[in-house]
Amino acid sequence: MGLFKFIFSKTFLIQLVLAVIALIVIAFLALKWLDYSTNQEQRIEVPDLSKMSLDKVDDRLATLELQYEILDSANFNPDFPRFSVIEQVPEPGQYVKENRKIYLTLNPSGYRKVIIPDLIRRTRRQAEPTLRSLGFEIGDVTYKPDIAKDAVLELRHEGQKIEAGDELMKTSKIDLVLGDGSGRYSESEDEEGDNEEELEF
Repeated sequence: MGLFKFIFSKTFLIQLVLAVIALIVIAFLALKWLDYSTNQEQRIEVPDLSKMSLDKVDDRLATLELQYEILDSANFNPDFPRFSVIEQVPEPGQYVKENRKIYLTLNPSGYRKVIIPDLIRRTRRQAEPTLRSLGFEIGDVTYKPDIAKDAVLELRHEGQKIEAGDELMKTSKIDLVLGDGSGRYSESEDEEGDNEEELEF
């Protein structure tokens, strides 16, 4: 009964409050000491390295006592110079300790090459979405005499005929030569037929 009265006595409650206050003060001082001992206040603001070449990145980070590591190159971005920084981690404005690594993603030298699919005798409605999905642009569309209207007879790039399996840079412009549906075969097929007749003769 005496212990129960002591727990709820004014003296005990005052000692309990003082003990809690002392614990909070000790914890606060310990955190402050930890911050000081680990140099938490000596932080460096990460600079914006966007569009910088590696030479400039190296000079910039060396003055701040920071390091960098290059990650795999991303897809080519025409808005950034070749081999310049297009992404970084941590992002600009964040604070880090000295000697922290900044991870960089560089812009490659250009678009990658894409294989031309076999679109001969496919319709224009099939060919154009296929080429666009591969990253190509549709250029001029011309017509030749042929029995099938809007059937793809040829693919051309910069005036040169291209075949299935050839490779072009992504975003290249591809011209389409289509059948006009006139019921006649294209000149190329007529020429082949003439050549066969000459050989038979």
